[in-house]
Amino acid sequence: THTHSQVWLDEVVVVIQSQRNSYHAQQGAQRKVEILQQAAQLGQGVPVILLLHELSEYEGDWSILPTLPHLSASFSQSASWFLFLEEETRVTLAVLLQVLNRHHSQEEWFLGKRLHDNDASIIHHYAFSEDPSSFGYPDPAAGWALSRPLLQRLAERIQREPMKSDFTIDLKHEIALYIWEEGNGPKLIAVPEFCTQQRDSCATTFTTYLPNCGDPVNKEDIFVAVKTCRKFHSDRVPVVKATWEKDAAFLEYYSDVADPSIPTIHLGVPNTERGHCGKTFAILGRFLSDAVPKADWLLIADDDTLISLPRLLRLLRCYDPKEAVSLGERYGYGLVHNGYSYITGGGGMVLSRVAVSMIVSSGCSCYSDDAPDDMVLGMCLTSLGVSITHSPLFHQARPDDYSRALLSSQQSISFHKHWNIDPVAVYTHWLQDTHSRDEL
Repeated sequence: THTHSQVWLDEVVVVIQSQRNSYHAQQGAQRKVEILQQAAQLGQGVPVILLLHELSEYEGDWSILPTLPHLSASFSQSASWFLFLEEETRVTLAVLLQVLNRHHSQEEWFLGKRLHDNDASIIHHYAFSEDPSSFGYPDPAAGWALSRPLLQRLAERIQREPMKSDFTIDLKHEIALYIWEEGNGPKLIAVPEFCTQQRDSCATTFTTYLPNCGDPVNKEDIFVAVKTCRKFHSDRVPVVKATWEKDAAFLEYYSDVADPSIPTIHLGVPNTERGHCGKTFAILGRFLSDAVPKADWLLIADDDTLISLPRLLRLLRCYDPKEAVSLGERYGYGLVHNGYSYITGGGGMVLSRVAVSMIVSSGCSCYSDDAPDDMVLGMCLTSLGVSITHSPLFHQARPDDYSRALLSSQQSISFHKHWNIDPVAVYTHWLQDTHSRDEL
């Protein structure tokens, strides 16, 4: 056995936050092989490498907390450290060991690259609004680590007491809050070797959330449905027309009235103040009908969604439209006890034709016209065994609601809401590509 002071790789459990979709499962498996090859060359033990989507059949494992009791039961005898990585995070094991060995593994440690809010944020329920930068949470792209004593204690707590919130909205922030436990638990310790950009002496680096899977899919391969209603025809619709409408080959506006000047289509569903389930299910039916051109992909957006279709078309090349794919920003409901995941509607919901066919033919439906459409779709897909595929490039809120450090390092695909911002300026700054890919 090794002395206390020196941790070897066989005391490290690496959890790759892989997803069930075939493209992501393949990426996760490839990363696992690379890390094991690196460990063999280094000769300082072999880490346990787990793919998150293989831990159990439960879809909600992506929210991490439900997996901790299983990780604790399986590995707390043998492991000193648990490291959580995104599937595109690269790790340098020799530097990782140096970092871990600076921290006594018998104590509680939460290590990572520190992010903080710049302004009080709606997606964090305005936590720490007096001083938003005072609370640190990990950048998942750089990886984050828990020492065994901390993981064991969290696992016991999860089994003992119910979670406070039913919703999982921003996982990295919620995990940090759960660990911090109103000041009773440890804060995130910022470790300079946990990196996103490549530089000297990094234990981790990150490539991209927008992988190059080949040429973008054709714009004729995606049908765009924009949900609107009469009261927004004059202020929200013109923003879509001024920004991203031009990048769509096939786009229709669906409203509670037919307005030929836009034009909008009335699907026979009355407008509802919240939830647009009836309207969305009517859109699903129309997408499969002969009324519109036949496309592989359906994008459902709100009239105040801002989206980069060229970036979306690049991302879609990674996915097989012959599979049931549901893609966007994933939220969760009741995940600690058998809930379900869903694509949050404001950031844009992307469905393959196969997924739309499955939903429509399953007889799944809204319990009322004003039910929340994104959540009902999530329930339907969960009952059909279709996993929700997450991309952090889709955003349910405005750029101001996210950590600046996080946004500046990614090529975002969407944002949502016009509240207190100039939406055209937001589109131009965050979503418009000034160059073609070849010039960058």
